[in-house]
Amino acid sequence: MQSSLATKAGKLARRFTTLSASLAAPSPRRRGRIGGGGPVANKRAAEQSCLACLRLCDAVPKLAQAHTHIIKSGLGNNPLVLTKFASASAELGAVDFACSFVFAPDADARLYDAFLYNTVIRACAQSQRRKALAFYDLMLRSGISPNKFTYPFVLKACAGIGDLSLGQSVHGSVVKFGFDEDVHVQNTMVHMYSCCGGGIEFARKVFDGMTKLDSVSWSAMIGGYVRFGESGDAVALFRKMQIAGVKPDEITMLLVLSACADLGALELGRWVESYVARENVRKTVELCNALVDMFAKCGDVDSALRLFRSMSNKTIVSWTSVVGGLAVHGRGVEAVSLFDEMIAAGVVPDDVAFIGLLSACSHSGLVEKGRDYFNLMTKRFGIEPKIEHYGCLVDLLCRAGLIRKAIEFVEEMPLEPNPVIWRTLINACRARGELKLGEDITKRLIGKEPMHESNYVLLSNIYAKMSHWEKKTKIREVMDTKGMRKIPGSTLIELENEIYEFVAGDKSHDQYKEIYEMLDEMGREIKKAGYLPSTSEVLLDINEEDKEDAVNRHSEKLAIAFALLRTPPGTSIRIVKNLRVCEDCHSATKFISKIYDREIVVRDRNRFHHFKDGLCSCGDFW
Repeated sequence: MQSSLATKAGKLARRFTTLSASLAAPSPRRRGRIGGGGPVANKRAAEQSCLACLRLCDAVPKLAQAHTHIIKSGLGNNPLVLTKFASASAELGAVDFACSFVFAPDADARLYDAFLYNTVIRACAQSQRRKALAFYDLMLRSGISPNKFTYPFVLKACAGIGDLSLGQSVHGSVVKFGFDEDVHVQNTMVHMYSCCGGGIEFARKVFDGMTKLDSVSWSAMIGGYVRFGESGDAVALFRKMQIAGVKPDEITMLLVLSACADLGALELGRWVESYVARENVRKTVELCNALVDMFAKCGDVDSALRLFRSMSNKTIVSWTSVVGGLAVHGRGVEAVSLFDEMIAAGVVPDDVAFIGLLSACSHSGLVEKGRDYFNLMTKRFGIEPKIEHYGCLVDLLCRAGLIRKAIEFVEEMPLEPNPVIWRTLINACRARGELKLGEDITKRLIGKEPMHESNYVLLSNIYAKMSHWEKKTKIREVMDTKGMRKIPGSTLIELENEIYEFVAGDKSHDQYKEIYEMLDEMGREIKKAGYLPSTSEVLLDINEEDKEDAVNRHSEKLAIAFALLRTPPGTSIRIVKNLRVCEDCHSATKFISKIYDREIVVRDRNRFHHFKDGLCSCGDFW
């Protein structure tokens, strides 16, 4: 790996020659530059005077005065003074002004040192990343050797750009200059690779090769997994961090909570909350917001509300997290009430808050409320609706069965409907039996998005509902020809500090025989109680008995069977489905909750379903 990286290091200079050449832009004139002339005592006094002046710079006008003072003092090429000038400029957001002076055409950069370059690179790394790398290139071409403080800033700039090849080139330079064993450089390198597409494996390779790991190292790698959506790996690595005895910091906690929210890992999220309390970790508003979001997304919205009420400082994120959480749990009336409370508290809602509010109205069937708030958004708060807000209102009308009104609304929209809105209409047509209309809309959508596999799946589903098996088969053949595959359904469940995943017909689990025996028992018991299989969503042209067998092996049923085997009677069951829960599984889960006396919480792609005593919190409206 090192040899290939060293080869790529040689390419770095060529990539930024053009940009670094552009840095020699016109700058304030350097009248009075005298290099190092004059008595030593006078020079030192002038140097201290300039540094004192720069320490007092708290506004750009004062910075301009300091700039003039430096020129008059003849210290325009003094590295120490220029380093302080660049640092003061960065703090005031005047990086370009500093660079135009420090690297002016008449500047003698050969007199500069690594500390000056590091200061400039650091100032540019956050928002002017390619300029930061151009200064790094200029540093190398000027014969200034980088030090261990240079590369964290350079790698940070690479992370912001997200170019894997560029990052590997800089990695090669790190190896060449012998800083690949420095823990701070390694930590930033893990972060850099974690920000580049296709770089997560390189990040893990660097991480695994580190001889010394601190909390920053673990957080960087965990953060990479979270960023790539690999939350299971993030949690697994966090458990290794615990075994290694490394104390997590606030950043680690925020990352783990994000992973918990994604996976629905409530028990681990609760452990994080108890750890924060036990170790007296400072409850910043960011940490509290992350806990609120985690509880809401893991199915415990009451705990989210409890924590929210206990917060002394609340931001708009705090309010919107709870409003959105109540929305997906079908508690629309409470969400609306909390939104009104937010307004009364003087908190001005933003566009994200209105998305949560409109979603709450949609999931709870509050049609008129939703329309009123949609109008209020513009009239009272001056927020122009975005496509997401229009999408929420379309969803609201579709869920209420008002498909024709939804179509009229879409036709009158000032914005071009996006594919999400069209798919909302198609799903509504399929659910409400408007199959011909759904077919027409889907064909139009395929014309606009010919390579999006979900559009073909939607059309295939409609043909299955219409029992047009030949047309459905043809659609499947087209998908195969184009190399498209339907996203398989999967379900996650957290038990005894482990996260298990099931797919339809899964036999990979060690206890799969016991799971299938429990599945058969569940099927017998719920049929005795009056359950009738719903096979209308099975997309295969097979007989009814085979269809019943197909829906009986869905991933959520396997996860529930596993939970019934592994948990004490009366224990709540929580699962996370990656797709919308189907009609049959929804019906079956209601029966299971009553027969086995379990509360079953299901998070699907759209919302939460709380099953208890044979009923669902969604009121069969999802």
